[in-house]
Amino acid sequence: MPTTSFYAMTNLPSAASATQPPIAADAAPQFVRLTETHRKQVTLTVDGAAMTALTGDTVLSAILLHARRVRDTEFSGEPRAGFCLMGACQDCWVQLEEGTRIRACSTFVKDGMRVLTRSLGVTGA
Repeated sequence: MPTTSFYAMTNLPSAASATQPPIAADAAPQFVRLTETHRKQVTLTVDGAAMTALTGDTVLSAILLHARRVRDTEFSGEPRAGFCLMGACQDCWVQLEEGTRIRACSTFVKDGMRVLTRSLGVTGA
């Protein structure tokens, strides 16, 4: 069974060095990995861009380790980064390239997985 990783959110105040310029809010990832870096690395594609994750990561954590948001809401276009992070709120739905919708927070990454954060139409839920 995959092991849960521990992450820290990067939007919390930090003790940035005076010699390093601040990172733009949209440029910094939402999460940073703190532990369990020894697990096997896998590659997935999100919206056509290749990214890496570790075996046992969820799609949500894999995306947020590289970006500030998971998707934009279909209602207002506002950015969304998940809400409950445990499968209860319906906020992290994304779509596999073949059309199946998945909850990013409760779906584990697979090597070669192709994820779309912008819906093309629903074929399963």
